[in-house]
Amino acid sequence: MPTITVQNTASQPEAEADFSKYDLTNLKPYVHPPETKEDLPWSELVTLDLEDYDRPGGKERLAKQLEHAVHHVGFFYVKNYGLSQEQVDRQFTLAKHFFELPTSEKEKFEVNYKAADYNGWRRPGRAVIGDTKDNIEMYNFAKFTEHFKGKYDHPDLIKAHLPEIEVFQKALHANVVIPLLRLFAIVLQLPDEEYLVKQHTFEKKSEDHFRYMIYHPRTEEEWKAAKYGATGGHTDLGTVTLLFRQPVAGLQILGEDNNWTWVAPQPGTITVNLADTISHLTGGWLKSSVHRVVAPPEDQRQYERTGLLYFARPHNDTKLLPITESPVLEKAGVKPRFDSIVTMEEWVRAKQNLQLNPEILKKKYAERDDGKVEVLAGFHDQKYKE
Repeated sequence: MPTITVQNTASQPEAEADFSKYDLTNLKPYVHPPETKEDLPWSELVTLDLEDYDRPGGKERLAKQLEHAVHHVGFFYVKNYGLSQEQVDRQFTLAKHFFELPTSEKEKFEVNYKAADYNGWRRPGRAVIGDTKDNIEMYNFAKFTEHFKGKYDHPDLIKAHLPEIEVFQKALHANVVIPLLRLFAIVLQLPDEEYLVKQHTFEKKSEDHFRYMIYHPRTEEEWKAAKYGATGGHTDLGTVTLLFRQPVAGLQILGEDNNWTWVAPQPGTITVNLADTISHLTGGWLKSSVHRVVAPPEDQRQYERTGLLYFARPHNDTKLLPITESPVLEKAGVKPRFDSIVTMEEWVRAKQNLQLNPEILKKKYAERDDGKVEVLAGFHDQKYKE
């Protein structure tokens, strides 16, 4: 599909600050690790070519391709999404250099865990997986809108590149999220193709965010203590998650047959997974995929697994009730997934409170013996097959 031009409205770095040392020409480029040579049980996923989107009949063809994936699988790929490989590579390089900053620098921008505010730096080791602490580190960028302007500070490395990070984030929303929402509307046979788009406009306040993420290597003993990641099955909380290609294998999907398969690193693609919110809005008809990140194959375990992700979410005031205008959902007889009316903002805070405060999550799981925990208004998260 044609690239949608995104205007750069980011605040320029302070005139008195010298950010020249953070120019990309002075930063060692990120180099992707080699792909595994192991023969793994790979997932069979649909790939949408977004170049077809604006061609005559293109949206209908793409929606047809998506029907099975969004109802039964919850994962697919997109390609030709309007960002160059150079733009993507630059973000991987910035992520690499951010994570190489001293902890003493990164912790100045640490998230407010108790307030369930996930924007900023999240240190590794906060959660216990199996018998060891997690190996995940991340940095979240709030949506570049007036609602968050000036709320979060950044290290100079990031300040030097905020304008292009903003362009990158906005391009993902415009070039990928919005077209996908229209395709979902077609799949649901909604009379208004813009129905979901109207709940996900960029300008209105929502909890979308762009993320740098890294899984640090572990020793064999550490992987064993962590059960090789087998206990990490989960769903995401938003509408869709976009994950840029990362050659280090680790991402797995739990299929309808209750078996885990690996997601292959397809060249030139973004991996998309549906998440809880779009499932709430469709009474579970659109599938929020269960997935996990496990120990990489042995020939990749020495490498860091770096990720670029974008999490799309509807406006904070969106009520998470099943869409009534869809004949597909009416025929399926879907029901609300909450005991009372819940807004997106309430859902995000409740879910993030558990994710950012593992001691609270552990306590709630301990209160029951069925492997479930109530998140909000009768809706439960659960532990999945190891």
